Amino acid sequence: MKREAKICLALDVDSLEDVSFLIRELKNSISIFKVGLQLYCKFGNKIVEKIKKAGVEVFLDLKFLDIPNTVANACRVVTNLGVDIINIHAIGGMEMMKAARDAVHEEANKNGIRPPKLIGVTVLTSIDKMILNKEMRISGGVNKQVLHLAQLAQEATLDGVVASPLETKLIRKVCGEEFLIVTPGIRPAFSLKEDQKRIMTPSRAVMAGTNVLVIGRPIYASPNPRQAVEEIVKEISS
Repeated sequence: MKREAKICLALDVDSLEDVSFLIRELKNSISIFKVGLQLYCKFGNKIVEKIKKAGVEVFLDLKFLDIPNTVANACRVVTNLGVDIINIHAIGGMEMMKAARDAVHEEANKNGIRPPKLIGVTVLTSIDKMILNKEMRISGGVNKQVLHLAQLAQEATLDGVVASPLETKLIRKVCGEEFLIVTPGIRPAFSLKEDQKRIMTPSRAVMAGTNVLVIGRPIYASPNPRQAVEEIVKEISS
């Protein structure tokens, strides 16, 4: 099934000049800008405020994982930043996910703002079966673990999950059409694989059922980021 999917640019850069340039160049063609640990640890809330002032959506990718109360309180804080998507590790368990969900909605209601989408990280795209089995001591294949965590996140009434595009079709089949699926590990035909193991092209990921395509280096490291986005859009629509 071909569906509409948003492109999310992972701002894995470390200067305000780079951020300003990418927003200026791409805010009319990119739906969401993702702030990860690198950028947030350097600039804090200031970087979120800067991007929101440009009138675009922000995915704050901090992947909270801690005891329920700590994660809930962190979610309260970032909800008030006005971001559009936040994430937590689904492996933190049902109690942690429910506490985060309640905190997000309570804080949003209290302050009269729209709650951000809360999504659960399943298995990082840098992890394959060997790492899962031998290093993490989790038996079975990656698909099995991803689906288990996706179903757990849905039971906790999260809005969706982060998963590699290789598991998207399975998640969509089990969790339904309304479940938000955000997919890193997207590599256009013109780019390199680099450090991610479970990857897919944008077109195939959209066909598999993703809602949000997270793409970083193929865009921001390009000599012409705007042209790179145009090529990705063309690849999706072909």
